[in-house]
Amino acid sequence: MQNELLSPYQTTTEGLGEEAENKEMSSKNHGLIQVRLASFINSFDDYNVATELSLDVSEASRQAILTNYGLATTRELKPDIAVYLADEFDLADPDEEDDLDSVDPLRVQQMPLCAMEIVSPSQSSYKILQKFRAYFAMGVKSGWLVEPNLKTIVVYQGQIRQKHSYMANNGGDVEDSILKVKMLLVKIFGKKAKANQQRQGPTKQPG
Repeated sequence: MQNELLSPYQTTTEGLGEEAENKEMSSKNHGLIQVRLASFINSFDDYNVATELSLDVSEASRQAILTNYGLATTRELKPDIAVYLADEFDLADPDEEDDLDSVDPLRVQQMPLCAMEIVSPSQSSYKILQKFRAYFAMGVKSGWLVEPNLKTIVVYQGQIRQKHSYMANNGGDVEDSILKVKMLLVKIFGKKAKANQQRQGPTKQPG
């Protein structure tokens, strides 16, 4: 009965249980890395990037997929980062639309081209892998599993078995053949203040 009193712009965690509560428990590393990745991908004209976007999984076919992978979410999946082609997914303009609710929904039906998940201290990699399996079954083509504490990114290309792992300790770039992007791992996992100091070089002491 309580759900009937929610306004269209309120959300509920009913059916999400512990997973929903844990999702809210982020961390400093999680937040910083999320912004770095989103900012980098969004710098390409071909893509639009959304963070914490609610993907609508309430229809029967998607519920069947979630059940198959042991996910109890009844309304939405919310990747940390969702990447879309810019010409297929863009801002809803209130000056151009008569019915803004239909083009700016609270939950989006369209699945992203790429979904990125950043492991937080309260999450397990297994649960995230199950989410990726569900994403791929719903049409997502690429998935990034980002492990801040291990400084590692695993890029999945449409299925869990097809993957490439990248470790910051090995240097180099992380690459995605679906998005056709390449990013220096140090830009994701490195300390910005330290990098700035190195660029500036030593300072002369007075005397």
